[in-house]
Amino acid sequence: MPTPLVVMGVSGSGKSTVGAALAQRLRVPFEDADDLHPSANIAKMSRGEPLNDEDRFPWLAIVGEWLAVHEDGGVMSCSALKRKYRDQIRHHAAHVRFLFLEGSRDVIAARQAARPGHFMPPSLMTSQFATLEPLEPDEDGVVIEVDQSVDQIVQGYVDLMHREFEES
Repeated sequence: MPTPLVVMGVSGSGKSTVGAALAQRLRVPFEDADDLHPSANIAKMSRGEPLNDEDRFPWLAIVGEWLAVHEDGGVMSCSALKRKYRDQIRHHAAHVRFLFLEGSRDVIAARQAARPGHFMPPSLMTSQFATLEPLEPDEDGVVIEVDQSVDQIVQGYVDLMHREFEES
């Protein structure tokens, strides 16, 4: 059954790359939540300052509204690091599912170092991991490790979806 999907994780986990590849594979629209940030948020992160909840909630409303419009299938890459952020998204798109791209600090640091020019500096990695609240058992979502290729991650998610469909 098609449902909107958020590919979540810390900066550098591959959300945008995996999200775009997954949307292409599923033949659904893709949006990168980074592109929905207001300029004040981007400026703050570019200065190496982490966003606070006051910065995030209007942005998360936009993310949730996009997902609600794509309730029959769409993929959004969005950090969604805290449960309350995911709850904010669910407030707008009740049937959203999450794909948590999990990785060690070493793997994420190497990925961040390989992407020069991104507005999120690697120096904010510590705050990202400190903020991260993994998916809870009552949240609709799955966890996939990022220490594999994009194709393997996408195939892993598709395989999980097929298994769940067959079991239902």
